[in-house]
Amino acid sequence: MIKYGGLFKQVAHACSPHFRCLSLQTSIKLDKIHYTTNFQSQSITSSSSTIMAKFCANLSFIFTDVPFVERYAAASRAGFKAVESGFPYQVPIEEVTAAKKAAGIQQVLINVYTGDVTKGELGFAAVPGEEENFKNSVHTTIEYAKALGASKIHVMSGRVTFPTAQNDTLYESNLRYAAKIFEKENILGLIEPINKYSVPGYYLNSYDKALKVLKNINSPNLRLMLDVFHLQHIQGNITNTMQELKDWIGHVQIAQVPNRNEPDTLGEINYAHVLTALRTVGYQDWIGLEYKPQGDPVAGLKWITSLGYSL
Repeated sequence: MIKYGGLFKQVAHACSPHFRCLSLQTSIKLDKIHYTTNFQSQSITSSSSTIMAKFCANLSFIFTDVPFVERYAAASRAGFKAVESGFPYQVPIEEVTAAKKAAGIQQVLINVYTGDVTKGELGFAAVPGEEENFKNSVHTTIEYAKALGASKIHVMSGRVTFPTAQNDTLYESNLRYAAKIFEKENILGLIEPINKYSVPGYYLNSYDKALKVLKNINSPNLRLMLDVFHLQHIQGNITNTMQELKDWIGHVQIAQVPNRNEPDTLGEINYAHVLTALRTVGYQDWIGLEYKPQGDPVAGLKWITSLGYSL
């Protein structure tokens, strides 16, 4: 059993210690929460102190104005204690680890090696004929994860134009293979439903499908990545869905809908409410900032303090 696995059920309304990051410190009580909401921004004020939150910057989306290895230092200068990244494989592992070490920052998560993204390849888990590529991708990713100290790996399913029962069977079989390795390596594997508007043809595009395979495999080292951006696109009903999935959530990512910018920008989601709801269901682990800054990425971080949080 890994220490950062699935979400423990709440006991006497106490938040689970199982997760570290959103790490919204539960010793702080929000006695008088007041929401100020309009189409441009959402803010939260409280009679209590600012809530500490270990948000992690996604280096595949933020600080993209500099080369990949320089983004670790940029994130550190901006005040982040940790980062996640989608595809670090274009850079030799020695260079990536050296950049992370020099920046003095933690790597939380990386995506599985997905193949050639320029050709539209987004993983092999549900793609027939790619079984060996899938196994090789898992081992390559674990090599990077261990070197970077990352405890989470997002296993991408790949694109499937017309999914059939064959894809379902293959996907579950490949995830069982990966989960056994993750258990051995003390790594948390994650699967993430991705919406059809952002990535047409992506196999795992349903929370029902994700939950079914998680329950079938039933591994403590395989959990759900809940990206609120994708959740809103796929089905909405964010608050109730988080409550229903709370025992399976292994990681959270956020961005505004529909344009995938900062949480306080014009869009559909009230993140003052969403972040509070995450605490309510007991989630205390990392929250990845997987959004595209509208302008300067550091200036754009003002939403963190405007919502009552700090890095």
